[in-house]
Amino acid sequence: MAEYTPIMSSRAEGGTPLAAALMAIAEPLAPLAARFAEAGHEFALVGGPVRDIMMGRQGAANDLDVTTDARPEEVLELLRGWADHVWDVGIRFGTVGALRGEHRLEITTYRSESYDPESRKPEVVFGDTLAGDLGRRDFTVNAMAVRLPSLEFVDLHAGMRDLSEGILRTPMAPEESFGDDPLRMMRAARFVSQLGFTIAPEALIAIRDMASRLEIVSAERIRDELTKLLLGARPRQGLAVLVDTGLAAYVLPELPALQLEIDEHHRHKDVYEHSLIVMEQAIDLETSHEPASGPDLALRLAALLHDIGKPKTRRFEGDGGVSFHHHEVVGARMVRKRLTALRYPNDLIDEVATLTELHLRFHGYGTGEWTDSAVRRYVRDAGDQLTRLHKLTRADSTTRNRKRAAALQTAYDGLEARIAELAALEELDAIRPDLDGNQIMQILGIGPGREVGAAYNHLLEIRLERGPLGEAAAERELRDWWASRS
Repeated sequence: MAEYTPIMSSRAEGGTPLAAALMAIAEPLAPLAARFAEAGHEFALVGGPVRDIMMGRQGAANDLDVTTDARPEEVLELLRGWADHVWDVGIRFGTVGALRGEHRLEITTYRSESYDPESRKPEVVFGDTLAGDLGRRDFTVNAMAVRLPSLEFVDLHAGMRDLSEGILRTPMAPEESFGDDPLRMMRAARFVSQLGFTIAPEALIAIRDMASRLEIVSAERIRDELTKLLLGARPRQGLAVLVDTGLAAYVLPELPALQLEIDEHHRHKDVYEHSLIVMEQAIDLETSHEPASGPDLALRLAALLHDIGKPKTRRFEGDGGVSFHHHEVVGARMVRKRLTALRYPNDLIDEVATLTELHLRFHGYGTGEWTDSAVRRYVRDAGDQLTRLHKLTRADSTTRNRKRAAALQTAYDGLEARIAELAALEELDAIRPDLDGNQIMQILGIGPGREVGAAYNHLLEIRLERGPLGEAAAERELRDWWASRS
């Protein structure tokens, strides 16, 4: 159980980095805080922004969480004339959003919320005290507040102590906290990834015991927490929390299933370990392999899930070996099913499924035996995922044999060089026939229909096989094909 300390109230002294960070926020909000005070209401910064200020993290000054004893309708009235824009989509949960200049605020009435065992939606009850509001927050590091405009720091649950120790504890008993909102269990794993925290032992025990409560939480809320976890600085550690506590069974059940499988090369104790290494190596390649990118959700998901088809395709061979034939095709279907269930957008699902299906294609390259036609097809099939496929394929090399690892990277260097050479001669980024649909119809004297599509595909196959022909040669090929059909 976390310790409880009295309210610690002190005015920040000028000249310290903490005081400067608080003043940077307090100054533009002072007129609004004064409005609330004149109306007889409290107004306090709370939650993540306060935590981030105390940690010295950048970016805390623009997205702010505020709590107050004013009811939502009163908040709307007090924002009138101060905010540039106001939205009330969360008003039934007690939250009103506001934008003033570069500052985005979410102002929430003091509240307590809990879940009915059969319900996916929280039941909101408004409160009247800051102490009551802080007591119902997810973790002590998020249960600190700064009253405005007085700059009084309020820490009732030893949040600063836990922050300095990097520990996630719940203000109330963890069973009660996670019972009120089971998504907090996912949030604990997310903070492990984002902030490098560890979870208090009593909280971990509660998560293991209550993992099945996650079933009542909507897929959209789970998806959002998973996304933040994967885009954090330490996603491996966050995923380990999901797997070790049993939460993964309700989020990504395919992930713990990989622990049961030995990969076909016997390089790792299980495919789960291999997948985590591939994800970590893909994250390194986000910035080290050109073109560089920021945290890439599609790449990280593909690296994590690229082998999820192995359990379903495992076969024991006569020589004692293990094979996973066509696991990339099965895995792509499984990726689509899982990401659809998590309500990810269709374009992201397509990207991750494409990468999963193509992640083994390079292994037929050998030491450069592919023809130009095969290289073109590789580029065509990857489409706009070619850059990610380069990074995923390189990350998928986890052999401990240094000579083999170097050979694989050299071979892929060669493939990328060949792609670049062909791209300089041809439009590889948009491979299409030398004649478009309108030209095909004009040459053959036909109207729209299946024949146009068949002719287009025939010319596309020739383009892939032989490269650009030019319009005259393409027309001869088209007429010969049409005559043979007749």
